[in-house]
Amino acid sequence: MAGVRASGGDARVDAVRRFNRFYTRRIGALDEGLLDSPFTLTESRVLYELARCDRPTATALGDNLGLDAGYLSRILHAFRRRRLVDRVPSVQDKRQALLALTVRGSRAFAALDRKTRRQIAAMLDALSPLNQRRIVEAMRTIEELLGDSADSLQEPFVLRPHRAGDMGWVVHRHGVLYAHEYGYDERFEALVASIVAAFIEHFNPKRERCWMAERRGEIVGSVFLVEQSKTVAKLRLLLVEPSARGLGIGARLVAECVAFARQAGYRRITLWTNRELHAARRLYREAGFRMTSHRRRHSFGAHTVAETWVLIL
Repeated sequence: MAGVRASGGDARVDAVRRFNRFYTRRIGALDEGLLDSPFTLTESRVLYELARCDRPTATALGDNLGLDAGYLSRILHAFRRRRLVDRVPSVQDKRQALLALTVRGSRAFAALDRKTRRQIAAMLDALSPLNQRRIVEAMRTIEELLGDSADSLQEPFVLRPHRAGDMGWVVHRHGVLYAHEYGYDERFEALVASIVAAFIEHFNPKRERCWMAERRGEIVGSVFLVEQSKTVAKLRLLLVEPSARGLGIGARLVAECVAFARQAGYRRITLWTNRELHAARRLYREAGFRMTSHRRRHSFGAHTVAETWVLIL
């Protein structure tokens, strides 16, 4: 509950501490050398930041890592003794020294990075594809909710055309999400499969499009615009993953459909939706669509009100 402070015996605090103990043990963070390397976890983080950043100062490095200045200074001194790091005077401010990995330091980082990637890949490969998605989304949620700022919530997304494998994702995620959120049965998934199959079989790139939304390399949304007649286009299968909602992806997908329809010479866009899809209906209304008809029916194992919406271009 919002506003409740965690007490000393709070089960939530115990759960967080238990997770911390589990995860640090799982990745070997408590071992003397991370992944059988000569580096501790903190030293490995410093190496990673030096490899990622372009010649940071010690102050900037400490701020990025949240490390005490004295502690970081001892680590950097040890790195210089081992010829892993160089200090170069700043051109802008001679009082500042810029840090960079040496060739030896870059090799040490590359070896550690390969081991880390292999360890993470092995951990994920032991899970089913569904559980891999679950664990990545859970980590993403923790990062976003406990981040230092809202920047992580506003991370940009990209839209791209469809490619091989995308239609399987569209069918799968529609089936899973609509079953979970609206109680639809497998007949809805079959309908989605028939829509995407027809789209691929009869695809006309001059008159039709599919946009896939990606964030952090993961697909998080999709929408289709298909030809219904020479003057009418149909917007279909708008979907945004729960983990990516609130970022403006849905509105952008609808806007792309409208812009393309105008460019292609359509005079109107029509779409079909159900009354319980409140977020989608709000997007359509904000884009200028208006509901033109509705009727009650029993579809996909649920009682619903089917609606037709139209946008005059």
